[in-house]
Order: sequence, then structure tokens, then C-alpha cells
Amino acid sequence: MKKLRFAVIGTGFWARYQIPAWLELEGLELVALYNRTRSKAEDLALEYKIPGVYDNLDELLAKEDLDFLDIITDVDTHWHFTQKAAERGLAVVCQKPMATDLEQARTMLDYCQQQGVLLFIHENFRWQAPIRAVKQAIDSGLIGKVFKARVSFCSAFPVFDNQPFLAELEHFILTDIGSHVLDICRYLFGEARTLYALTRRVNPHIKGEDVANVLMEMEDGVHCFAEMSYASKLEKEAFPQTHVLVEGELGSIQLTHDFQLRVHTATGTQVSTIRPQLYPWLDPDYAVVHSSIVDCNQNILNGLRGGKCETSGADNLNTVKLVWGAYTSAATQQVVFP
Repeated sequence: MKKLRFAVIGTGFWARYQIPAWLELEGLELVALYNRTRSKAEDLALEYKIPGVYDNLDELLAKEDLDFLDIITDVDTHWHFTQKAAERGLAVVCQKPMATDLEQARTMLDYCQQQGVLLFIHENFRWQAPIRAVKQAIDSGLIGKVFKARVSFCSAFPVFDNQPFLAELEHFILTDIGSHVLDICRYLFGEARTLYALTRRVNPHIKGEDVANVLMEMEDGVHCFAEMSYASKLEKEAFPQTHVLVEGELGSIQLTHDFQLRVHTATGTQVSTIRPQLYPWLDPDYAVVHSSIVDCNQNILNGLRGGKCETSGADNLNTVKLVWGAYTSAATQQVVFP
């Protein structure tokens, strides 16, 4: 099978994990890097033996024979780079959040469809091994019909230290972590019928909100509460784990600290530990996140080859609707129908 040739756009924090995650897979060839600061691209290219380095995207697209672009840049550049790729008939893999707002996300998806190119969003949280285990436990039927759930990402981790640009975002936690948490809710429980959200800013040194709580009624009637915070000074720091509690008619499923999965029914409690696969290039503080990038990339590669991909642009648009529906609800103090 022919190797798919691709270029990475952006060589910042996440590129240092996205690139080695791609290199874990077969059937791919990373041929070029682009960054507006050429020296940053040169450093990463040297580290991973990538032949092409560019600070001019048009030059890269003109010179390189590519199958797709992987866009790992700030959200306000996603539409520009997506348009450039689609104009040349290249498939697009784009970092989340998909776009600066819902209208732009729709524009990106529509344009790619008009150009006949595939669009995938790199949404990796649903690919975390503990989250996949929760889904498997739900689907097993052990706890019966689900009626209530909580998905929680609450932390005091100094996320602004390695990603200082986050402090300057007018919209912060719902677009950054909310894109992940709300996508997990969709993955586990399907689409939302209604939502109501509250947000606030606790940290006085940032522009956007750092706390958000979203209550949804899913289409099958499940009441799902998504909570997220970067202001939570808790007894035990959870970062970067997502905690989940699922309640069903016959029992409950709980994903808690240290990747512990607890399935409780009338016959007792089954306890297991679902640890992420460790790779030599990942940051131990982010292990569960970085490991999931490999599985997310593998699923996207399947989509690039014509198979099924869970995080297509069309699918992720429904997550974007929840993010911006939450902002609307918080601003109007009204229930929203996303």
C-alpha cells in the first residue's frame, strides 16, 4: 500500500507529541514542516530527520507532493490553513478546537466538502484508554439502562506555564478543555437535546473563563453533567485525567484517580486499573493524553484511507455546537437547543 505523504503546519508545544505519535504508525511519510519562525521548524526537523523545512506555506505546497496537511497551530489560523490545503485537493487533519466560532467551523466543513477533500479533527480525549474502557463497560449492559452521568475535568495544574497563549483567550475553558469534555459526553451518551451552562473567571490574570458547568439532557433521556475547571485546588490533583461517574438502573461505573475503573452492581464491585500505553517520547505529566494521540492518529489514518473515522469534521461540528451553545446559554441564562 502506498505511503501517505504529509506535512505538519506548526511546530509548537503539541507538535512535539503529535509528530512522534504519527511516526509510531506505518504507511506514512512526514516530508516537511512549516512554521512562521523558521528556526523552530529547523530544530524539530533535525530532531526527527524531516527533510523539508519552510516558513512560506505557498512554497511548501508548490514544491512538495502531499496527500494531507496536519494543522497544529492556534485556532485563529485553522480556517486559513484548511482553505489553503483544500484549494490544492489535500485532505486536512486539524487540531481542536476546530475554529474560532461555530460559523467558521461550518464554513470550514462546507468548503472542504465543496472541494471534495476530507476533513478530520484531531480530538484525542475520547481515545484515552480509560475513556474507551468506560464506553466498553457501558455497552456491556452490566449496569443496565443509563439515566445519569457526570464527566469531570477539574484541576489546578499550571497549564499557562507551557501554553501561555491560553491566558490571552477571550473564550478559554469551554473551547480548550470543553471541546474535549463535551466530545467525551457525546462519545459516551450520544447527542444532546438541551443544555444549560454557567461560567465564571476565578483567576484574575487571564482573560477568559476558567470554570464552566454544563447540564445536558441527551436524546435518549440521560442527564449528563459536564464540569470543568482550572481553578480547583483539590486534596488530590487529577490532571490530566478526566473522571466519569455513570449511573444505571442496575449499578454504576466510576472512573477515578490513578486510572481506577470501578463497576458496581448487585453482585459486588469489579475494580481494574486502565493505564495508558507509555512511549519514550511522551511527557509523564501528560501520559494519558499523549498516549491517546497514537490511537487518534491511527483512526484518522483509517479515515484517510477511506475507512471509518470517529472524529470527522462533520462529527466534530456537533461538539462545536455544544461549546458555543454553552457560551450562549451562559450569556443568556437560558436553556439552549444545540
